[in-house]
Amino acid sequence: MSVEVFEADLDGTGLRVGVVQARFNAEVCETLRQACLDELLALGVAEEDIFVCTVPGALEIPLALQQLAGTREFDALVALGAVIRGETYHFEVVSNESAAGVSRVALESSIPVANAVLTANTDAQAVERAAQKGAEAARVAVEMANLAASIATLAAPPEDDEEGR
Repeated sequence: MSVEVFEADLDGTGLRVGVVQARFNAEVCETLRQACLDELLALGVAEEDIFVCTVPGALEIPLALQQLAGTREFDALVALGAVIRGETYHFEVVSNESAAGVSRVALESSIPVANAVLTANTDAQAVERAAQKGAEAARVAVEMANLAASIATLAAPPEDDEEGR
């Protein structure tokens, strides 16, 4: 059986990417941001085509993403944040609601959203994972933006042939 499998590429040339970064757990979030920006640039996204805004914490990320998605100016969005387990149930509430909100924005807007809101048991775990996850988020954003653009061409009406059909 010969089934064609399409895989999007990681060429960020011409893409516009919006990044929303939480400030809570600042050290981790700044590492996430720097790794994400470095990788977006390495993938060919132009510096002037990257927009970054910050919000207080992980629970505020979905609203900012939704507002960016509503502009229809971005090919992909990235969520950056860190939720680190404490001694109360608050960790579960914040991590679950943030993740659900990020997913909702992607599904409702049809704009890819790379979710790099880390959930970790300790500060050390979050610090250890931050650079890798920031770079991964950039790659996910670019790949999914390219995939979305390719899928959109499947729905495009066929061009007329030379005989006007």
